Amino acid sequence: MADDLPTPETVLASSPEEADRLLDRLERAVPVRPGFAELPASGFTEALVFGDTHGDWRSTLEVRRSFLRSADGPRCLVGLGDYVDRAPSDCGPGSVVNALLLLDLAARFPDRVFLVQGNHETVSRIPVLPRSLPEEVDELWGPAQERYTRLAALLERGPLAAASPTGAYLAHAGFPRGPLPASWRRVFEDPEESRLLEIVWTECGASRIRRGVAEAWNASDLAEFLRVTGLSIFLRGHDPDIAGRPVYDGRCLTLHTTRVFERYGGVLLGHLPLDRPVRSVADVRLEHLATEGRSYPPVD
Repeated sequence: MADDLPTPETVLASSPEEADRLLDRLERAVPVRPGFAELPASGFTEALVFGDTHGDWRSTLEVRRSFLRSADGPRCLVGLGDYVDRAPSDCGPGSVVNALLLLDLAARFPDRVFLVQGNHETVSRIPVLPRSLPEEVDELWGPAQERYTRLAALLERGPLAAASPTGAYLAHAGFPRGPLPASWRRVFEDPEESRLLEIVWTECGASRIRRGVAEAWNASDLAEFLRVTGLSIFLRGHDPDIAGRPVYDGRCLTLHTTRVFERYGGVLLGHLPLDRPVRSVADVRLEHLATEGRSYPPVD
């Protein structure tokens, strides 16, 4: 199967007609996830969790290699959102390439690849800047609003959040605050805008970043959410300045997997156990990817 995986070179060289055929295939095969996804409870020893990649397909290739390394047994793969926009300069129209590489994995492995949405995937409801994906699509295949719309819609098929059977909550930025019903997972199904902001836009209070879109959450907010849901830890992206640094008594860990923000904490991949309970983020092994600290010849 690895022999027919798409490569950045094939994507960058594809014609508009080839792009349409690829989008046709992905629309048939990429699953439409519920708002809240449950990772498999058996058959896998770990989930590979990557943070914001922002068009850095060179780092995504490292993630893909780890995921497909069969000698170590089958894994799940979870992305924490923000797969597009802000691509490194040596990746060319990297948002398009990165999105298609990841969507191809979701199509091939629908039982174990989960591409959680971030604020750069929920733009049909809440606009975001910078937004380079439309221009990149035009650059590759000529002006065609429909191709951009189709690609963006495929990225919206991911869940807004997920949980592992071992106690991890995974989302791009935050979680619903305030009183939650016993059936709290339903809150993630077509949430109103204020709830969506909490999930994909809110900063962690330990971060120095303030985008001004929604109020940051703090340690007590997280402790209450984990208490109500029965979960133990939170894996997230969004705030690069705390990447790789456990906060709030080891209950929260932020991951970034793009060289755009590597100066803060590196280019990180998390190994989340699925065969034993997790009690703190110390149970998640961090791997620094081979792209860290490297630059490459520019893509024409």
